[in-house]
Order: sequence, then structure tokens, then C-alpha cells
Amino acid sequence: MPTFCRHNRFLERCPICSRTLPDHAPAGKRRSRASRGAGQASGASTGSEGIRGNASAGNSTLGARRPRARGGGETMRVRRELRAPDDGYRSPLVPGLHASSDAASLAEEIAFASGRLARLQAAPPGLFGEIRLLAGEGELERATWTCFLTVYLSPLQGADPFAGVRLALARGETPSLDGIPLGPRTSHVQARGGETLLAYRHWAERAGPSSRGPSTSGRSTSGRSTSGRQAGAFVGEESWTPERRFERVFERLALPGFARMGRYELLVTLGRLGVYELRAGSLHLGTAHGAAPDDLTTLAAKRIFGIGEPIYLERRALALAEALSLPIDVLDLAFANWSARERATLGFSPETIDRDARERARDALGF
Repeated sequence: MPTFCRHNRFLERCPICSRTLPDHAPAGKRRSRASRGAGQASGASTGSEGIRGNASAGNSTLGARRPRARGGGETMRVRRELRAPDDGYRSPLVPGLHASSDAASLAEEIAFASGRLARLQAAPPGLFGEIRLLAGEGELERATWTCFLTVYLSPLQGADPFAGVRLALARGETPSLDGIPLGPRTSHVQARGGETLLAYRHWAERAGPSSRGPSTSGRSTSGRSTSGRQAGAFVGEESWTPERRFERVFERLALPGFARMGRYELLVTLGRLGVYELRAGSLHLGTAHGAAPDDLTTLAAKRIFGIGEPIYLERRALALAEALSLPIDVLDLAFANWSARERATLGFSPETIDRDARERARDALGF
């Protein structure tokens, strides 16, 4: 019977796992002496013309491999991730990690991400606290727009993390973002200008209650008025569960310039602040309009779980969250910070640590 490897391929055909087979030999050593001798004889008979031809072909090949500028003047960037040396570490929860230092770093990022979300829900700092206050006073439109801008621009690292967001808020409803400082998890690209902000406004207008008629009750599932366009877009159907609402709004919020990272963070933040009843049921790594190629959470999940298929990534992420006794949304920022090797604090102190989550993570990962 054929045997499948962890990459969901036949074991003998997998370029990675086939190396573990007893009869495996590097491709370079499979050539016979006869073929090498024939190659040398052929090379000797070509003469100077063959040498000149090979040289010119080599030059053309080198020229073809040079990175070419794209339409907007950008050049292709190759991102190489550093890997810790294999020290024999293995865990069924994270089959892609082979170094204990990588697993220990992941446990630390899980502890920070869990502590951040717990404080966001219990005692949100700075602008997050103002968003909750606005929502509590019935100002859902202002609260939702402020939260969107905060996530879209991303809080800065340092002592005044919300300076860029406050500057944008002071410029009006659809502000110019020229000169606005951007945080490490921003979705904004200068070349797009205000395209994403306009797309968000149009999305809210189309999805709001005025396009479907007023709600029969006129109240959201949290008991607040849903007369505003943004509120109607995020509430959706009254009968939805928080997990269903998160999934449907995530799908509908696929806007130009607003990829998986921003959409996921926005819905998690609105839910944790209590603005709307939203709760993540997965990491949404493989839905329609999926993650960007450079989405850090997706890249980290592929490394951590040693597989690339979105359906298996989701299953293993849920299994890890269950083993840690943590909600799945904790893994979003934890994976991204682990992959970036630099902690994005997003308006919180770097010492915002959930010590219980760290101990559970270390125990589950085998420390």
C-alpha cells in the first residue's frame, strides 16, 4: 500500500520526506562514471567555439535571473526566514518545529497574545478604552469607525502608540493619510492613497440597514440601536451566533487593500471590546479572498505545523488552541509575532503577559 507523508504526498515522491528512505541518494551522485566520461569527451571536442557559446549562454542566463523592476518601480524581494538548528525537539502539536528554542519562543508569544486579548476585554488602554466608552453611550458609528482606523493604521511601537490614529481622526471622515505614521501591523499602502477607506465606506452603505430595510426590532443582539450603516453591516442577521457573525462579516469585508490580517484583527477587536457580538471560530487561513502571500500568521502556521494545505492548518491550529485551553484568536498575533521575530505590541506594554497561558503552553509543548 502507498504511504503518505506529512505533506500529504506519496512518501517516495516527496522532495523532503523521501530523504528519510533507506535507498535515498542525492541526485548528483546517481550519474554513472560512463555518463561523466561521455560528458567530458563531448566537452573536449567542442573546441573554442563551444567555449564561446557556453560563455554567451551563461551570460544570458545570468542576465535573465536579475530582478527586474515591476510596473510601479518595485523590485522583487526574497524573504528568508532564519531557522534554529535541529536539536532533536519534537511535538505532535507542532510537527514543523525541530528546535526547542523555536518552541520556547512560540510559548512566549502565546503568553503575550493571550494577555493582550484578556486586557483588551477587561481594561482596554488608550484609544481602545475610548472606543468601548463610545459604544456604551450608543455612538456605534463613531466607535466602529475609530476601531477600523485604529486597526487599519495599526498602533505604533513606543510611548504614544495612538498618535497616528488620532492625527487621522482629526482630518475628517475620509482623511488623507499622507504623513500619517504607521504601525507594524498596518494594512495601508501609500500607493493606494484613500482607496481602502472609500471602499470601506461604500461597503458599509451597501450592507447597512437602509439597503435592506429597517430591522423588525430595531435593536442589535447586544441591545443597541442598529440604525447606523456600519452597525447594520457588522450585526447582519439577528439570529446569527457570534461565530457565524464573525465568519459572514469576515467574508463580506474583503476590500481592496484590506487583506486577512486587517479583517481578522478588526473583528477580534470589535468583539473583545463588546461593540458587537463577534467571536472567532478559526484562523480563516483558507477562505475565499484568502490571505496575502506575505501574511505572517499564514506563513508561521505553515512552518509550525509542517504543512501547507489550509484545511489541515485550520485543524491543527484548533487542536493546538484546545490543548492550550485558549481561544483560537490568541494564535493570530502569536504566530505573526513569532514569524516576524519582533513583537508588535499594538498599544500594550511588552510585559502584558498571561503567565497561566505561558505555563500551559510550555507544558503542552513539552518543556
